[in-house]
Amino acid sequence: MLSKKKVPRLALANGLYHGELPEYFRDLTWVEEKICAIYSTTAHVARLFQSSDPAQPRVFHGNVCAHEMNIVSTASVLPRTPADVNGLLSIVFVGPGKFKPDHLGPMFRVRKNKIWAFLVWLKHHNRLYTDICMEREILELYPTDDVIPGLSERRRQLVSKSILRNFCQMVLTKVMMGLV
Repeated sequence: MLSKKKVPRLALANGLYHGELPEYFRDLTWVEEKICAIYSTTAHVARLFQSSDPAQPRVFHGNVCAHEMNIVSTASVLPRTPADVNGLLSIVFVGPGKFKPDHLGPMFRVRKNKIWAFLVWLKHHNRLYTDICMEREILELYPTDDVIPGLSERRRQLVSKSILRNFCQMVLTKVMMGLV
């Protein structure tokens, strides 16, 4: 494109950058952002490996992969419900211990007041949110400060890496087919 002396359509130079978020919103979790998003085009699979050291049951390592979906979920009402968001999340837990959501720390953390404040800010600062209906009743489905409700039902517990590999392939196939 630049060889044609034309700025790419999605370049920051075309006014797409609207500045930094206010300080108050800089600690939003990725799940909180997903709850507030009008458009959702990805499903997320988190693979968490628990430490095999019994003295460190809260030590995890892993990754989250975002997979494009064949369909786009467009919200007309925000925040999204926990069921809507959980439909786009899967957790594969590999470890000797029992999965305990309270051991996850901030990874899947949601804060009701932070979500509402962010939606109000978006409504006033982002033209895409101007006509979006915001419902406090949905907000009440979220905890004050805890992991997203229903997260435990979205996880699979595995004990071996070969089972994990097969499971991840199956989940990815379902995502690509639009079944998840």
